[in-house]
Amino acid sequence: MPESIFYRQYMGESDLPHIMALVQSELSEPYVIYTFRYFLHQWPHLSFLAYPSDSGNADPVGVIVCKQSMHRDLTNRGYIAMLSVDKKWRKRGIDYGEKPHLLASALVKNSMRAMKEGGVDEIVLETEYDNFAALSLYESLGFIREKRLYRFYLNGKDAFRLVLVVPPPDQQQQIDDDGENTPPAQSSLAQRYRRSMAHRAICVSPYSDDEDEVSSR
Repeated sequence: MPESIFYRQYMGESDLPHIMALVQSELSEPYVIYTFRYFLHQWPHLSFLAYPSDSGNADPVGVIVCKQSMHRDLTNRGYIAMLSVDKKWRKRGIDYGEKPHLLASALVKNSMRAMKEGGVDEIVLETEYDNFAALSLYESLGFIREKRLYRFYLNGKDAFRLVLVVPPPDQQQQIDDDGENTPPAQSSLAQRYRRSMAHRAICVSPYSDDEDEVSSR
């Protein structure tokens, strides 16, 4: 039977030790506390923690950390920086609306929804080229492989960059109404820029999400 999970957004520094413990125990990259604070302090609304609803355990069993910013002054880009689920909770069915989903999938969907509310044009991430579970998860949500990044991680492994193009709400509604999955026509750069500036993505300089950014899922 699906298990009930409670999700909430990041609430402050008291959450930080739990997030760091989950990420450092599951992911290969050696993130330092300043990396976590970079994401969590600027985009707390894009990071979610998962807890068993019927458990007295105060520790989260899953976490996702994201950001959203202007990419090259043209694109409102969401970025999934970290996704980690406790080994004991992987592949468990959970209550998420009316359908059972994997816990990791539900975490990603929470963050995707928050990014879409912020007017995101696209969502990107990197994952190890041989992390077949992660590749399967993201591709099931509509992400496609954009490119292979050689020796991207500190452990020497290659990565795939995955991208999900997010259509404007009116185009997405048309797709839903038609029951079709055909990607909408690409907006012009000028249209994308004007639409992006109306939302809350912000320009930042450190930890660029270009090809030299180190991250892991």
